[in-house]
Amino acid sequence: MEFSLSVFGKTRGYFKSFLDKLTLDDLNKIPDGFKNNIIWNIGHVVVTEQLLLYRLSGLPTLVSEEVIEKYKVGTKPDKYVTQKEVDEISELLFTTINKTQEDYNNNKFVNYKEYTVSTTGDTLRNIDDAISFALFHEGMHFGYILALRKSL
Repeated sequence: MEFSLSVFGKTRGYFKSFLDKLTLDDLNKIPDGFKNNIIWNIGHVVVTEQLLLYRLSGLPTLVSEEVIEKYKVGTKPDKYVTQKEVDEISELLFTTINKTQEDYNNNKFVNYKEYTVSTTGDTLRNIDDAISFALFHEGMHFGYILALRKSL
């Protein structure tokens, strides 16, 4: 699982590069034919990782309920995201995944509640399944972000 956890650092680095290189307007823009924007996709992957790994393990999430409510599955951008919010998401990209790796290495994810994901219909039965799916999910949203960026 060490390999999978290290891949998170790489995907999060790609997401951070979008936050660093694109303007606030570009991060917030919803191009024609899309339902969301780049900043929503990045916030969504952070929240999803937390819900799939921490909440389903009965552990407190490392992000606030406000952030969860804004970026969880089924939501969409409802207002212009400020630079302060972008900075918070940028920081969460790495603080969350670093803590996840530490907690995994310290065997904190022991009481995993099975969950069937809507995307693929697969059932996550343990933390290793959840990590594998979260990486797939981040890759999928990376593709969405590339399409969004191309449409700007």
